[in-house]
Amino acid sequence: MTSPAYNPVTPRIVEELKAIVGERFVLFGDAEKLEPYSHDEVPDRAYAHMPEAVVRPDSTEQVAAIMKLANRERIPVTPRGAGSGLSGGAVPLHGGIVLLVDRMNRILDIDPENMMVVVEPGVVTSEINPPLRQHGLFYAGYPMSLETCYIGGNVAENAGGGKAVKYGVTARYVVGLEVVTPTGEVARLGGKLVKDVTGYSLIQLMVGSEGTLGVFTKITLKLVPLPKASVDLLVLFATAEAAIAAVPRVMTGAGIIPTAIEFMDRTSVHHACKYLNETIPYEKSGAMLLITVDGEDEAGVERAYEAVGEQCLSAGALEVYVADNKTTSERIWRVRKNIAEAFGAGSQHQANEDLVVPPAAIPQLVAGMEALAAKYGVPIPAYGHAGDGNLHTRIAKPDAMALAPWKELLPRILQELYALTAGLGGKISGEHGIGHKRKKYMPLFVDEASMEMMRSIKKALDPNHILNPGKVFDL
Repeated sequence: MTSPAYNPVTPRIVEELKAIVGERFVLFGDAEKLEPYSHDEVPDRAYAHMPEAVVRPDSTEQVAAIMKLANRERIPVTPRGAGSGLSGGAVPLHGGIVLLVDRMNRILDIDPENMMVVVEPGVVTSEINPPLRQHGLFYAGYPMSLETCYIGGNVAENAGGGKAVKYGVTARYVVGLEVVTPTGEVARLGGKLVKDVTGYSLIQLMVGSEGTLGVFTKITLKLVPLPKASVDLLVLFATAEAAIAAVPRVMTGAGIIPTAIEFMDRTSVHHACKYLNETIPYEKSGAMLLITVDGEDEAGVERAYEAVGEQCLSAGALEVYVADNKTTSERIWRVRKNIAEAFGAGSQHQANEDLVVPPAAIPQLVAGMEALAAKYGVPIPAYGHAGDGNLHTRIAKPDAMALAPWKELLPRILQELYALTAGLGGKISGEHGIGHKRKKYMPLFVDEASMEMMRSIKKALDPNHILNPGKVFDL
């Protein structure tokens, strides 16, 4: 059901939508088929909301026509990619139209001379690199869910991931965008350019805007040379404190920037290994680091991982396992990638959080999370991208706790966790976004002057507030 501020999707509107995209590509009036578009990967269905219609355009022109219709009729539109988000960002909070970009899934142009690729928003992220390998190039954006997520969603959230320590997050690689505005105009920003200061940096404004300022229809990505060699190290420590304290030594002592430094505490590792029936020697470990080193030749990578391994051992590592082939690397990365799924399989009554602090403050954040877990008797696992200060957690309801007291307890835990993060100079989200799940906590992290700047931008670009309303902040 729509908010009183908006108009409903009527049969007349449905006919207009069918005229734009074709009858096959409009879903309306079937609650069972609409339900999958009422939520993303947030476990708690309290954040879900049903759409009135789902529309699947396959061109910029169709997207523009949909937005003009919705703006004219004051119907909310929620852009949606793969629905793999963790903030409720693709949830149609006010009903209306879900604009699904799954049909816009083409790689439009591979340009090895300029080291660029142009893609549509519905391209699955993992499908970008295979055709680039023959040119010795790759797209270095690497969200952990790259096998399922769409590149459009990555750009909308400014996704990070395991390789961000060395290669950075999505924004580093977006050099051009074609964007349909909330009022249906088409803006073409940037291009195949390495440098561009022609006016305001509108690309950087759009990247990470969570589908609230425009709908991406074409994305130009900068590419980098494909590494010739890569090795992963799985490093076991007796305690989480020892593992996390080793991270600064790895970053500075070896004189090497690793591709990835992933941290997994005991609870996270045990859940994932049991979920996967994995037999790596996790029982004697209190925490693990998963470190990747890549480079231009095998000899250089070997010297680099030996130096990193020595730093870990001098920091108290129990064991350093070397994964120098694809099968072993995939095996240990599978543990890291499945932590969220392992926790998610247990209960829908949990909070998935995405905290980021200055990298040097990671030890204090982990210690604070452990103290909170002890205080409330609730597991608060820590895992994520220790090299860039971004840790995740899944705070799940204990099996023995009834739902009513859990709903009273969780907000207190979150308030203290967020206060801890803010006190360390951190923010509420490093890569998952605000959506509508975290927006009420924004004032803890963003001052009022900054909030008002964001509101002013939203009002200017979306005067009827129809594009993904109710996300990030309220007007």
